[in-house]
Amino acid sequence: MSSGKRVLLIVGGGIAAYKALELVRLLRKRGISVRAVLTKAGEEFVTPLSLSALTEDKVYTDLFSLTDEAEMGHIQLSRSADLIVVAPATADLLAKMRAGLAGDLASTLLLATDTPVLAAPAMNVRMWTHAATQENVKVLAERGISFIGPDEGDMACGEFGPGRMAEPTAIAEAVAAQLDPAAKPLAGKRAVVTSGPTYEPIDPVRYIANRSSGKQGHAIAAALAAAGAEVTLVTGPTREPDPAGVTVRHIETARQMLAGVEAALPADIAIFAAAVADWRVAEEAPQKLKKNGSREIPALSMTENPDILKTVSGLDGKRPALVIGFAAETENVIPHATEKRARKGCDWIMANDVSPATGTFGGDANTIHLITGDGAEDWPTLTKKEVAVKLAARITEHFTA
Repeated sequence: MSSGKRVLLIVGGGIAAYKALELVRLLRKRGISVRAVLTKAGEEFVTPLSLSALTEDKVYTDLFSLTDEAEMGHIQLSRSADLIVVAPATADLLAKMRAGLAGDLASTLLLATDTPVLAAPAMNVRMWTHAATQENVKVLAERGISFIGPDEGDMACGEFGPGRMAEPTAIAEAVAAQLDPAAKPLAGKRAVVTSGPTYEPIDPVRYIANRSSGKQGHAIAAALAAAGAEVTLVTGPTREPDPAGVTVRHIETARQMLAGVEAALPADIAIFAAAVADWRVAEEAPQKLKKNGSREIPALSMTENPDILKTVSGLDGKRPALVIGFAAETENVIPHATEKRARKGCDWIMANDVSPATGTFGGDANTIHLITGDGAEDWPTLTKKEVAVKLAARITEHFTA
């Protein structure tokens, strides 16, 4: 249980800082005590008085306060907590963490601690997708820093995209999972997940693809990692950021995806959420196909791509204990998915309706029918992140049973 645990909350300077107040309330509701550190930039968005009222504790802001040093040195401040949470973790804070700077209280605490750290990034979409920030996050994850988010959505600056801080409820769940070892039920399990579309080249310019955004596959990889699994994500081209704490292999074609999956085996769990192109051009043109003023349309000879789900389901020796496929259907969803499960030889099928009216491809919601050997489970319409969390819980039940 996480009750009785202690969190040191570092509040960075961003519009999302107001969410830190709700996060404090949710953590204390779980019986987790919170002590807050507020950066100078953070004080522009929330006040020390607000944080102090909610934490019922002193709020620390100044590295050089002699009173604070007499009562509790900055070294002890970081080590007295079971977990350090940085929310919002701004681009500036992440850069300082990666570089090991110690020019203020927050960065000094983060450098002078061996306490686990959970960061909730929040920044403008262009700042988040900038190569410098992505490199900082990658390096910090390799050093053992955990991340939650960011989410995608409307920004205070008027732009849209990834960069919104995760909601306080999600951060509170992640904190509880970090503090409670029992909240890592898939620890010791290895998982491979596929995500996104595949691009099958016609010539050096054109390719065959589909509308998959990769949101569901990436969310599943993140949920399994949060549950303690060692996850490899094999993904086609997508605008989704790489999930933190996950080994990611970027590919383009179905053949490359199969090779990436095989390289990730052996595994206990394999989930095939990618929308793999069924066919490819038999021979890719070495140069761009030209019209040359002719009305004759070039004939494209097609060949079948490897069936990744069926291939892995039929492996001897290296077959994962639990193989899960996806059936993206536009009609007769459950009958088609049930037939697909039998034909592919997998254990479960996650069936969903991707007809244009549903908005599933590229959207944030999904309506799943889980097909197992025992029949169909109808799940309510959930966000793709909620589907991922529910699936991770269902997988945990499977292995526990």
